This record gives sequence, C-alpha cells and structure tokens, in this order.
Amino acid sequence: MAKYDPLHEHLVSKPDSLLKLSFSEIERIFGEPLPASARKHQAWWANESDGSHVEARAWLDAGYRTQGLDLNSETIEFVRG
Repeated sequence: MAKYDPLHEHLVSKPDSLLKLSFSEIERIFGEPLPASARKHQAWWANESDGSHVEARAWLDAGYRTQGLDLNSETIEFVRG
C-alpha cells in the first residue's frame, strides 16, 4: 500500500462533490502526521499529476481536485470533477 492510498480510498468512498477536511482529519485517515511541508507550502497541495507531487495522485485519481487551501486554519477543500 502506498503512503497516500488511505486518502484515495477515503475520497473514493464519498459521494460528495465537495469535501472540506482539516489537516488533523487527513492525519487520522493516514494514521500518521502530514509532512511539515504540507503545513508550510501551498505547492504540496497542488493538482499536479506529473513530477514529484506523488501525494496529488491520491485525490486526482479519486476524481477530486484541491481548492480553498487555508494554511492558517489548516483546512483544504476537495472538489469532485
């Protein structure tokens, strides 16, 4: 199982077109802390299917894109489609 598979499986199981999750909720899904860069850099949450952003595959392959990142409140929105 790849590191970000639990997030992928969580998103696939949801019928919602918009999910807003806190970083704490995502960490519970992973069962481990997010990397420090996820709390500091918007680029970690980028919708890039190529390159070094392997975490993006978790949401992109589940049919979601990220938006509404708020590093201060530690929340992110996942939008289907």
